[in-house]
Amino acid sequence: MLLPAEVIRAKRDRHALSPAQIEAFVRGLSDGSWSEGQIAALAMAILLNGMDEGECVALTRGMTHSGEVLQWPDVPGPVLDKHSTGGVGDKVSLMLAPIVAACGGVVPMISGRGLGHTGGTLDKLESLAGYKVGPPRETLLAVLRDAGCAIVGAGPTLAPADKRLYAIRDVTATVESLPLITASILSKKLAAGLEALVLDVKVGSGAFMPRLDDARALATSLVEVAAGAGLPAEALITDMNQVLGRSAGNALEVREAIDFLTGDEREPRLFEATLALAARLLRLGGLAAGLPEARARALHALDSGAAAERFARMVAGLGGAGDLRRAVRGLPAAPVLCDLPAPRDGVLVATDVRAIGLAIVALGGGRRRAEDRIDPRVGLTQVLPLGSRVQKGEPLARVHAASQADAEAAIAALQAALRIEEENSQEPAPVICAEITRAP
Repeated sequence: MLLPAEVIRAKRDRHALSPAQIEAFVRGLSDGSWSEGQIAALAMAILLNGMDEGECVALTRGMTHSGEVLQWPDVPGPVLDKHSTGGVGDKVSLMLAPIVAACGGVVPMISGRGLGHTGGTLDKLESLAGYKVGPPRETLLAVLRDAGCAIVGAGPTLAPADKRLYAIRDVTATVESLPLITASILSKKLAAGLEALVLDVKVGSGAFMPRLDDARALATSLVEVAAGAGLPAEALITDMNQVLGRSAGNALEVREAIDFLTGDEREPRLFEATLALAARLLRLGGLAAGLPEARARALHALDSGAAAERFARMVAGLGGAGDLRRAVRGLPAAPVLCDLPAPRDGVLVATDVRAIGLAIVALGGGRRRAEDRIDPRVGLTQVLPLGSRVQKGEPLARVHAASQADAEAAIAALQAALRIEEENSQEPAPVICAEITRAP
């Protein structure tokens, strides 16, 4: 039996861990034979000294098989999914899943809660009355067979070793380790029984990775390690230097997603990100021969109403209202609406998106502590894009708040997060910053 101290010492001294050492670590995570202190010590050694691709593949596979690996018998297409590293206003999953389902894919999307300043897909969907994010397995399988997509939470049997490791990383300043981020993301996706995966790695002021070089390194690691573990994957690096879409906040983003699916409003950057990711996933899953065909299929799924129908069937199957107009009417609404006024004339040239996300958390739209309850009503709508020319007092966004005092505090925080200049010195970044595919 390998002693934990010997495994820690090897990584401390910058040696590559053997498959047996990584297996011992994962076993210790799962059965409790490694203490929290020992786990934290190895996590710190990995943060400081890194892992090569082989080590990361072994850790990913080990954590994948620390629990149940899901199977999807008799589903009507390839099992596909998408993962985002998180942002503000990032509601792409709500549209991408039904688009891909309408094109013949099956999307068992295992999603999460809000983390820090970023929103969580499960929190958003729970603003739909009756929607269950933790259905029994037989219900989940029935929804996948009928609607082709189901956005739900991870059960306790999915990659339990990663759950324990993540909880310890979160309190020991080791969250930022690239190999551990990679293994954490991919172990859960592999445990979901996928056949292909597309990754949305955010970059910018509202992203976990503010610098393009860091985002590129993470995207490359994810794609290479996924391939090493037998999962075809591609990544897009997408811009998070401004809110994605016109809204941010749980129920408000669900409303925008439904408007997008039904064709009532499709904000251009949100449209481009959604179509680009969906097209790559359709190509990876063998549902289109190339990107032009894949994009055309995704657009047809939207414009024909097929994607909206799949979303409605998913919501109905998971306990909500199957009529989307009824679902929208049932979304909770904040009692206080206030415009965010431009403090001066000029052009909106920059936003601190992390600060915007934290302002929404302060309104009640996110959690300061794990036990906090989300207020699904609050957030922002009618968010103006970068490059907009405004006059003093003109609305930059509309604040939805639980009280007037909350609204006024949010307006002060949001104005501090915006930069308006007399002239626009540069064009805003495109929403798609880079594409990462595995070298042949």
